[in-house]
Amino acid sequence: MRATPKLLLLLALGLLLPHAAFADLMLFPTRIVFDKQRAAQVELMNQGKTPETYRINLVNRRMGPNGEFIAIEQPGPGEQFADSMLRYSPRQVTIPPGGSQIVRILLRKPDDLAAGEYRSHLQFDRVADATGASSVEDVARRGVQDVGVSIQALVGASIPVIVRQGDTQARLDLADLAVQPPAAGGPGLLSFQMKRDGNRSIYGDLLATFTTTAGVTFEVARAGGVAVYVPNASRRVQLPLQLPAGNALPAGTLKLAFRERPESGGKLLAETSLSLP
Repeated sequence: MRATPKLLLLLALGLLLPHAAFADLMLFPTRIVFDKQRAAQVELMNQGKTPETYRINLVNRRMGPNGEFIAIEQPGPGEQFADSMLRYSPRQVTIPPGGSQIVRILLRKPDDLAAGEYRSHLQFDRVADATGASSVEDVARRGVQDVGVSIQALVGASIPVIVRQGDTQARLDLADLAVQPPAAGGPGLLSFQMKRDGNRSIYGDLLATFTTTAGVTFEVARAGGVAVYVPNASRRVQLPLQLPAGNALPAGTLKLAFRERPESGGKLLAETSLSLP
């Protein structure tokens, strides 16, 4: 399946899902930021061959130290939820094969809202299709000797919905850059820490390049749409090095840069380097 700028395959949204399970669901956009606007929308697209039904809810999640998401009910220190300010419609959609559905979101800020960043997640849960299904008891009553159980995977995905109020700023440092050698025939890893400071989240793209002592520069790692959410002060990241099998980096300089996404201007937010002997 080929993704276009509008048809973005749902990847790395905080849930670990089998590739085949979520390949039919596509969302645009994959995050929403309310800065000055008061309305937004998400388009759901069914790329599968059968109608699919999704139930929609607002949930709250905490980002872990490695970028994973954890469902939470009560905010911790520095956490501020956006769900009480958000209204959305519809609450459940059925999308035909090749079709799409718009979900509209409205923001209602209270007059006394304190400055800062507020975040919740819009959750899309696939609803099981009960038509044509047979329970084990139904099969047994029909006298069938061999009973098989068919398990239908239910898929969930979520996108962050961020509300910013007043003056919000953030600063990012890239620290502890290191190269880990390959293990068990796999690629080597580029490991580092993303250290965030301020009252807003960081979101952008990572690019690592290597320049040999002879002056030849080439790309060695890349990751798009990487975030560090408030209130997290840091996030550990490991990226596989894009090198030919069995190869190691020669002597030279490794450079890691983090930029805003192109649609946000592509501004350089942080960079660091490492010399390899």
